[in-house]
Amino acid sequence: MVSVYAPTIRRREMDAVLTALVEDKVGPGERSEFLIQTAKERLGFDSCISLRSPAIALALSLKLLNIEAGKGVMVSALSPLYYLRVIQDMGFTPVVCDVGENQACLSKETILSALDGRDIRAIVVHHTLGFTPESVDIAEIGVPIIEDCSLSCGTSYSTDTGRVERSASRVSPFVILGLEERDMLTAGGGALLFAVNRRDGSVLKNAGGLPPEYGLPDMNAAMAIVQFRDLAKNLEKRKEIAQVYAQASLRTRHKRFIVHEPYNNYAFPLILESGMKDVKAYARKKEIMVESAFSGTIIGGNPDLNERCPVSASLALRTALFPLYPRLSSADIEKTAKVIGTLP
Repeated sequence: MVSVYAPTIRRREMDAVLTALVEDKVGPGERSEFLIQTAKERLGFDSCISLRSPAIALALSLKLLNIEAGKGVMVSALSPLYYLRVIQDMGFTPVVCDVGENQACLSKETILSALDGRDIRAIVVHHTLGFTPESVDIAEIGVPIIEDCSLSCGTSYSTDTGRVERSASRVSPFVILGLEERDMLTAGGGALLFAVNRRDGSVLKNAGGLPPEYGLPDMNAAMAIVQFRDLAKNLEKRKEIAQVYAQASLRTRHKRFIVHEPYNNYAFPLILESGMKDVKAYARKKEIMVESAFSGTIIGGNPDLNERCPVSASLALRTALFPLYPRLSSADIEKTAKVIGTLP
């Protein structure tokens, strides 16, 4: 059975972790510092700290924005469910916003529609399924935004000097890069929190002195360093697989999301015109696993939001994910493409 997700872990990652264990470098230390330097240089951010989870990274970035208790923090209905817990635990009011048609992310239009006089002090912009939202347009609203590029890592942006692999725009004070099992890069857990410019970098540095229990262990950092080194190769493999699937999808009545190039091909989602249950059953008979794309999202865990966020609710019911990761064999890719092209 071909699974939908599989972390890209090969012998090199295992060797790096084993070396850290043999050298008794388990807690936060030199490898974590080297990962920070590698990530800053690769993604073009001014400052960075490594943390044990994206939840800690989100909580810290909200804290650094100096938001008053009770004020609103806006999130997409298709954001990870843990966002709600973090926002509520910090004493803020979560404001859940819908997404645009045929899109999976927040947009300036959906945010303005959801504001409705609410006192919003921050917007957490999740790059859902690896799609990069129009963050520059969102920033024009005048509310500080925090970007989460955990799924869009490897996407490049245009700058005055050419294309730069940055995975997030430069309009957010803070950017989160998760390193969890289903993120684009995995360290078996953890996150990197970036500051975009020097001013916000100094704020981030002043947040230093966190207890070691908040830091990313060297064992995890060792795996993430190798993942950064292999990112370009893995992105190319993902692109090749996605092209095969895209051709197969042309033979179906199911729809794809609007894709703004470049895209890192984190996933291959289809918006179904038939029932999710039928598609899953059909694919399973062919030994291909299919999952609902948004089962672990805010709206997936809060069906009471369906009326307020109808587009997100519809996408949550109809969006299926198919296996796409660099470790897929040629036979598995061919088998999955055939299933995509013959879906009921």
